[in-house]
Amino acid sequence: MAVFHTPVVSLPSTTLMTSWAPTKPKSSNFATLPASSCFIPRSPSKTPYLFLCRATPLQKYIYPDPIPEFAVYEAKKFREELKKKLYKERETFGDDLDRVLDTCTQLFSEFLHKEYGGPGTLLVEPFTDMLIELKQKKLPGANLAARASILWAQNYLDHDWEIWNSKSP
Repeated sequence: MAVFHTPVVSLPSTTLMTSWAPTKPKSSNFATLPASSCFIPRSPSKTPYLFLCRATPLQKYIYPDPIPEFAVYEAKKFREELKKKLYKERETFGDDLDRVLDTCTQLFSEFLHKEYGGPGTLLVEPFTDMLIELKQKKLPGANLAARASILWAQNYLDHDWEIWNSKSP
């Protein structure tokens, strides 16, 4: 099977993408094309065509600031749910379950207060920080606690944020 390499020329305000196209437009002059139009050169082989589109720059999306009341509520909920999950593995944690929960909740709460601004802003750093902190404190079940924490956040945090904000006036 032959591999075809198509040279790509960098053009200002141009977006490159590949797709199949049946025809070539009549004009190939990029300067005369409107900002939303595309030039579709015909490929000499049966490889995907190269689309060259002039596009307007994307607007930057600004995430909302963290909501302190939501952070307090969600940190409390996180601790309760994590406790239920980790209590099933109580032989792993022994007498250190409360210290593990305190550490995880503290780091998660800090993240919620400083960084979380809704869907799209969940980061992995607080959970890696949990793992590192639990290991530095030589607490048992560090991997299990950090994994359970991130799974809980992935499953519930964005949904809870949307519910919280739908109730706001």
